[in-house]
Amino acid sequence: MADIDEVAEKKFKSRMAKIRKSNREPEEKEKFFQKFGTSFEIEFQNKNPDKLTDGITIFTSPEGKVLFAEYYYQVPEDEEYTSIDITEKQLKSIIEFFEDYKLQLDDSD
Repeated sequence: MADIDEVAEKKFKSRMAKIRKSNREPEEKEKFFQKFGTSFEIEFQNKNPDKLTDGITIFTSPEGKVLFAEYYYQVPEDEEYTSIDITEKQLKSIIEFFEDYKLQLDDSD
């Protein structure tokens, strides 16, 4: 079997080629975009992350509609983990908090 780093590199290059092609061809983007949703994690800062990790995980459809959201709480050194489903009311507050957030490159160099 091939080295996992080599396989990952090959797969990543393939994904990037597909993304670049999708950026050039709107019909290709539409087909590609329908095949995946997005998930992202908001990790809260803790003084000692070895003892406590908590955050929010959100899963969306390709259109950006939230399908599922949960709060997670983990005590890494004890290998304890739990999660709590986030209600629509709570989710509205979270979305409002991030309404001015925009994903962009850091050009501070």
